[in-house]
Amino acid sequence: MMTVRMLTRYHLELLVRSQRWLPPGLAYVLLMGLGVSGGDEALSAAAFSAGLLVPVTGWLVRSAVTAEPAQSRACLVAAAGWRRVHLSALLAAALAGLALGVLGLAAVLAVGSGGSGAAAAAGLLATVVCVLTGAAVGAVCNRPVVAGAQYAVPLGLAAVVLVLLVPGSPANAVVRALVLGARHGALSVPWWALPGASALAAGAGWAAVTVAVRRGE
Repeated sequence: MMTVRMLTRYHLELLVRSQRWLPPGLAYVLLMGLGVSGGDEALSAAAFSAGLLVPVTGWLVRSAVTAEPAQSRACLVAAAGWRRVHLSALLAAALAGLALGVLGLAAVLAVGSGGSGAAAAAGLLATVVCVLTGAAVGAVCNRPVVAGAQYAVPLGLAAVVLVLLVPGSPANAVVRALVLGARHGALSVPWWALPGASALAAGAGWAAVTVAVRRGE
């Protein structure tokens, strides 16, 4: 029986080989290049990087769950079941988003000013929280929960705006904390955002996997 770990590695390799990671990856790199420059405050640059990861990770989820041809997916499901197959695709997208985020955070800490250990820890927290939030958005705004790009894309964009702007959202909390820390020189890290984002991602993933099992897609 194929394990979730094996399937996640397979989906990561498929994401790379199919080059479906390129559009969200290049969008992240391009926007980082336009929005961050040498000498910027490290906390504000880290906030910008983390905020970008919400739509980018959601896009990676869409890329991962649609990367496999139907016949190949059917064979994989016959061997491992819908639950493992869909869960592993979501995990692969989240890992890809985390890899981008860690690289982006390292870059802004290297070129920005005030890149202390506290700034690095807060930036890493924000990166993980925003990746989990983006994965949650992607899980419930793509197949099998939402079928068809004409619905999935606008719903996904609306959800991204919602989780970034609504107070009380884990992503909003960590990004706001970094921005305020850069502005006032006093960083207050909302550590509760990590379990909050983890619960959000777990709930969204469970919902998507449940729908995948019931619909068989």
